[in-house]
Amino acid sequence: MSEYFSRKWAGLEPYVPGEQPRDAQYVKLNTNESPYPPSPVVTEEALSRLRSLNLYPDPTYTELRESLARVLTERSGAAIRPQNITVGNGSDEILNWAFAAFCDEGCPAMFADITYGFYPVFAANNRVPYVIAPLDEAFCIRVEDYCQLTRKTVFIANPNAPTGRALALADIERIVAANAGNVVVVDEAYVDFGAESAVSLVPRYPNLLVTQTFSKSRSLAGGRLGFAVAQAPLIADLETLRNSTNPYNVNNATVAWAVATLAHDDIVRSKCALVMRTRAMVAGALEALGFYVVPSSTNFLFVRHPLLAGETIYRELKARGVLVRHFTAPRISEFNRITVGTRAQMDVLLVALEDILAAAGAAATPRVILSERSESKDLGADAPHVDAGASSGALLPFAGTRALLVEDNAVNQEIMLMILVESKGSGGLS
Repeated sequence: MSEYFSRKWAGLEPYVPGEQPRDAQYVKLNTNESPYPPSPVVTEEALSRLRSLNLYPDPTYTELRESLARVLTERSGAAIRPQNITVGNGSDEILNWAFAAFCDEGCPAMFADITYGFYPVFAANNRVPYVIAPLDEAFCIRVEDYCQLTRKTVFIANPNAPTGRALALADIERIVAANAGNVVVVDEAYVDFGAESAVSLVPRYPNLLVTQTFSKSRSLAGGRLGFAVAQAPLIADLETLRNSTNPYNVNNATVAWAVATLAHDDIVRSKCALVMRTRAMVAGALEALGFYVVPSSTNFLFVRHPLLAGETIYRELKARGVLVRHFTAPRISEFNRITVGTRAQMDVLLVALEDILAAAGAAATPRVILSERSESKDLGADAPHVDAGASSGALLPFAGTRALLVEDNAVNQEIMLMILVESKGSGGLS
């Protein structure tokens, strides 16, 4: 750091994001993005909605908040209004505001020992103390640890990352109800992949703040959009911070794509269902290879193997052109987090893991070729037919010799099928 850097930041340890390599092409299963791009239907509608980039965004984000309120009301059954929502440049921005707004020397933050790695960074950045509540041996939150608290602000990632485990909605409600004098922040970045959202509880609990993101289930990681849902007074607190830092915090292009995405929520749901089916197949295949797989309600799997160190598996996969996420914290240093990608991508992963296990002398059962179990079989008789030879070109280039075992057309077939299913469910391409 320079000699001019304020000493107040001397102990700040920045968050380390997942690798975004530029020097090589990989099967990228390390940062939990959607493997499917925005639908052509969504993109076409977004372009028609796009406000000129020479103009600032609407600082109230009225259209976006109205669209969010509509979809959240439909999904939750609760009456969510625009005044119950604020938006941010990714949910990280909103979480940072929550640490700033609801934590101080007299009200420390509280979160799990194994959870989203940005939480301690947010605490340090806002110079607030925090209390750690260890997960149990199965990586589950101990609900009782979060009940009967003195003054604290509770942060719970549900489903949790990097473990993938989710608390039942009844357990979340128990925690919220037990903390009437404390704000409870439920970070639902992965909720659309099989967990229960706490948005339905918002009208009943003035101390509940729920955050979600467009980066996972809604295929807009590059757009950077998150939102928070709470009763109006908590939202007003966050709005005070937003308008005191950057009232134009979400750009016009992101707003256009988000509103178009919300107009086609059926597409989002179909992608989530597809990821969940692939997740189940991959979990079974990994278990057949001897891996312990933590039960997941997310778009990733948290796994370890009894015969090989987690770091070894990470490095050997990277050498074969597959990126996963390895963590060095003592309790989870033997684990790797694997994003659920397309079935063709997961086939590459499984082949690479077979190679690694064979080289280590570990027995491996014959692999299941996931890409042969096509989406058309999962979707039934209503799925459109796709000719595997209808498209060409490398949609998924990556390094590693075993990459040659997956034909480009297999990947193209999967992507084309997803696009056709989306367009069918959205009234067709024009």
